[in-house]
Amino acid sequence: MTGMELARKYYEAFGKPMLEESFPQLLPYLAVGLFGEGSECLGYDDGISEDHDFGPGFCILLPGEDVVDRRAEFALERAYLKLPATFEGYSRPAVSPVGGERKGVKRTADFFRTHTGTPDGNLSPEQWLRVPEQSLLQAVNGEIFSDPYGECTAIRQRLRKMPEDVRRKRLSAHLLNMAQSGQYNYQRCLDHGEEGAAQLAAVSFVRSTLSAVFLLNRQYEPYYKWVFRAMRDLPVLSQLSQGLIYLLTSPNDPETSFEKYTVIEETAESVISVLIEEGLSQAVCTDLEKHTYSVNDSIQDSEIRNRHILSCLN
Repeated sequence: MTGMELARKYYEAFGKPMLEESFPQLLPYLAVGLFGEGSECLGYDDGISEDHDFGPGFCILLPGEDVVDRRAEFALERAYLKLPATFEGYSRPAVSPVGGERKGVKRTADFFRTHTGTPDGNLSPEQWLRVPEQSLLQAVNGEIFSDPYGECTAIRQRLRKMPEDVRRKRLSAHLLNMAQSGQYNYQRCLDHGEEGAAQLAAVSFVRSTLSAVFLLNRQYEPYYKWVFRAMRDLPVLSQLSQGLIYLLTSPNDPETSFEKYTVIEETAESVISVLIEEGLSQAVCTDLEKHTYSVNDSIQDSEIRNRHILSCLN
């Protein structure tokens, strides 16, 4: 059973009846579901995932104190904690000293502030450029079981799509890093006899390529543990994953260095093809750096366009 299936069944069996019987006056204002941190919120959990932070539970988000006061919040917290500690053979996980409690009762504003820095999903251009994509994904992933008030759903919808100028700025940053680390510095490091530095260049190229691919697909990049898993489901450039894995896992000796550089160039050419196909770049060459400046020049907002290209890398 997946974590999402377990959460929904637990809610239907115990959570929903508890809310209907004890808190009917609050029901019109509650958003209930499973979202935020955790592989189950992405649908990537498996048997291995059950070794931590896995078990029955769900999230309940409340609007501001002008709608649901603190006394009602406290009563709801106590009622949630009294729900059965085991279900379908699974036990509730203990509170993590690192991640805190991922399920239970929270204020809507607090949840979104944690993941985006704002309580309502209204991000400034600066915030859009700075908030990590994995945090944005955690703000909009998972499933909503019930949200009659609509506040949570509206905020998620607001955050689901990155503004186009921000997407292009982030994309140009990763393209430039791909050019510098892969097309330029990887072979130079080997020529200097610095195999360790060459591998760092390869890793940097892979990281920025992954980010560029998610941006080209208009999807948020997940936590690194799931990035290759998520890439396999992307409609555009998912075929690059095996080459990127090869760059990460192969040595930098004379027998493989030429092949690795070939993979770097083939990867760059694939990305450039999509840039041209989608009208993001007007450059006509195989030099990623030139495509970087073309993408950046297409940004409409002058303040975003004139920022240093690498300023939004995180």
